[in-house]
Amino acid sequence: MKSVVILGGGIAGVEAAIYYRKEGFEVELISERSYVFIYPIAIWIPVKTARFEDVAFSLDKIAARHGFKLTVDSVLAINAAEETITLKDRGLRRVDHLVIATGAAKMKHEGLEHTLSICGAPEQSILLKEKIDALIAKGSGKIAFGFGGNPNDTSAVRGGPGFELFFNLHHRLTKLGIRDNYEMTFFAPMAEPGARMGNKALSLLKILFKRNRFGSRYGKKIARFKENSIVFEDESILESDLTMFIPAGDAHSFIKASNLPQNAAGFIKINDFCEIEGVEGWYAIGDASALEGPDWKAKQGHIAEIMARNAAHNSALAYGLKSGEPKGYKDHLAILCVMDMGNGAGFIYRDAKKAFLIPMPIIGHWLKIGWGWYYKLSKMGYIPRIPGI
Repeated sequence: MKSVVILGGGIAGVEAAIYYRKEGFEVELISERSYVFIYPIAIWIPVKTARFEDVAFSLDKIAARHGFKLTVDSVLAINAAEETITLKDRGLRRVDHLVIATGAAKMKHEGLEHTLSICGAPEQSILLKEKIDALIAKGSGKIAFGFGGNPNDTSAVRGGPGFELFFNLHHRLTKLGIRDNYEMTFFAPMAEPGARMGNKALSLLKILFKRNRFGSRYGKKIARFKENSIVFEDESILESDLTMFIPAGDAHSFIKASNLPQNAAGFIKINDFCEIEGVEGWYAIGDASALEGPDWKAKQGHIAEIMARNAAHNSALAYGLKSGEPKGYKDHLAILCVMDMGNGAGFIYRDAKKAFLIPMPIIGHWLKIGWGWYYKLSKMGYIPRIPGI
């Protein structure tokens, strides 16, 4: 039986492990955590709509269900020329067939330790909950949420979860009857954060910000974070008792230090079929890879899953396990987002031909909750997978 090693136990790595098994491969998934953290529904942990254990889904269960091996370990180094990986606990290994799905690291900012992120280490979601609880107990305060950019790769920006948690916190404070006691401000270095989602989505954001009396601080680069403030490049200051900040994605240090082909941000260069340039039998998928496409492209979970399935299919072709044509990811590039607001949501879609937004009051929130259950049940194979979801 042909074998494959998959690095990374996130959304891309899990999908790759499942589909490589479907194609008849012997699979080893190497993850630094024993669970897959379902980031799209992690927005509810800080506002107590979901528990940590609802979002951290056991990789042992998925591995047992699909028959692949799970190894919990961390990647220290990758050598493409010698086709080796180095793990923290298990040391040096030669790998003929490798899929790199390790996700992205985060851009570094001075004073970042004074912030918490809903897209960072899973444990930060709990710290955010505790910080929000303390601020509610205080009875008033200043709240600042934001995200940053990577000038070397604009697709590595992840701002949607920041907006979602912002709206969900507003909804919770409103339900408690104390919203008027808090100043809520969103900040970003872009002149129009959210513009990549399309004009309709951007217009909705502006309407919601005005209606809910949110402040904004856009178009200024972040100089540094302090314990109770954000300092911008013009030395203007935004005071904050709670700062939630999502840094832009950056390549992991072990990838930047490797001899893998990389773009300016250090992400791995691949072709349309997710094959790493110049390394036969090696693939990169999800946030670890350098996407090619339109200026509005974004690294999202559904794209990572498409890449994972394509890599498994293309590998099966390469090893003669099936016949057919290779599959590429570029034709599938699209932005797909159910932006939850606590009391509803907006369905946002954009591709090369169209961009639209469908408001979904009340039901949108429950549909996203349903998606969380769908993700877990479909990954376990208990219910059929719906194409594109």
